[in-house]
Amino acid sequence: MGMTSLVMGATGLVGRHVTEELLSREGIDEVRLLVRRPPDIVHPKLTVIQTDWDKLEQYEDAFTGVHSVFSCLGTTIKKAGSQKQFRKVDLEYVLAGAKLAKGAQVGQFLAVSSVGADPKARTFYSRVKGEMEEELCRLRFQGLHLFRPSLLLGNRDESRLGEGVASVLMTKLDFAFKGRLAPYRAVPAVKVAKSMVNISMTDTRGNHIYPNEVIHVLGE
Repeated sequence: MGMTSLVMGATGLVGRHVTEELLSREGIDEVRLLVRRPPDIVHPKLTVIQTDWDKLEQYEDAFTGVHSVFSCLGTTIKKAGSQKQFRKVDLEYVLAGAKLAKGAQVGQFLAVSSVGADPKARTFYSRVKGEMEEELCRLRFQGLHLFRPSLLLGNRDESRLGEGVASVLMTKLDFAFKGRLAPYRAVPAVKVAKSMVNISMTDTRGNHIYPNEVIHVLGE
């Protein structure tokens, strides 16, 4: 009998690739998606659960029998509208899902964080990501895997002018991101997704952090 995986934030850049990667893998019988809006994908393995993230406790049953949960939730302060709303998506929703996963005895929890994540960081974005990591570690999953990518490359549903310009520049200057600059080398979202799925299949125990340069290798 194959495994069941669940993806939170499956319509985002990394989440879409994680979903596609899971659906393509042998040994995975079902892929459950917790999403605000249905994705543009149909597959016999797919179970789509339209979710009110402010009432996540109502979807407790979705975590039953799940082997791995992939948290790909994330936004920007501009899109969220305020720091408070950003914190809700990138921290509160992630933790709410993690607690439901822990209660359902999910073995593997994998989350997208960010390069520079630190609960004591000066920048708000990095500080929230650091707080998320810290709180997830306290839940003591059998296997917790935190991925810290740099700038993500890929086609987003929404336009982000600043990221678009940075993506072009960092792609052209990729050759220069070596040594001390390696942690900041732009990474294709599909590589992040593949690295997450690859790790989920190993059933590794303990808390693990995967920096950007490791993601580049794991996602090949």
